[in-house]
Amino acid sequence: MKRLQNSVLAATLILGIGVTFTSCKKKPIEKTPAGEITILEKCSGQQYFSDKNTFRANATGESMDRETAKKKARSNANAELAKTIKVTMKIVGDNYVNSSEFNNKEEVTETFNEMSRTVVDQELQGAMKICDELTRNTSTGNYVAYIAIELSGTKLADSYNDKLSKDERIKVEYNYEKFKETFEEEMRKLEEQN
Repeated sequence: MKRLQNSVLAATLILGIGVTFTSCKKKPIEKTPAGEITILEKCSGQQYFSDKNTFRANATGESMDRETAKKKARSNANAELAKTIKVTMKIVGDNYVNSSEFNNKEEVTETFNEMSRTVVDQELQGAMKICDELTRNTSTGNYVAYIAIELSGTKLADSYNDKLSKDERIKVEYNYEKFKETFEEEMRKLEEQN
């Protein structure tokens, strides 16, 4: 009886090992083409892309000085974030004005564009770091800073709304719900692009 149990146990163990080895197929290794090397970018990838709720940007900075590398990375990320927000808000403004019943659409469009610049400049100060890494190049001795930042779309829309609702030129005809609907649609499109 004991011999039978040992045989069953051994057969089960062998079967288990066989299943494990056959189910653990190796993934094919992708070879890098001759003359190229693969670069691992830090603070980069899908989780650092803008989505329907949040604007995001990532960048790098390099310098012999550690703090200068970090400042360059932050400055580059801010510039990228500002560019994305400004383009999105220009589209939101244009679409909102075109779908509304404003008497002087050209003046209102210009007002939206002016406010966009002001709001973006103010809100960028509140952009939060979501990734921050620092490396040192062993051959040059330079520091390389990687950073990713984000800014809430809702916070930006609320700040924009606050400015728009106080502007005498469009205050009477301004419709926050329509503006927010237009803004959310553009945020969805931004997410789909990534």
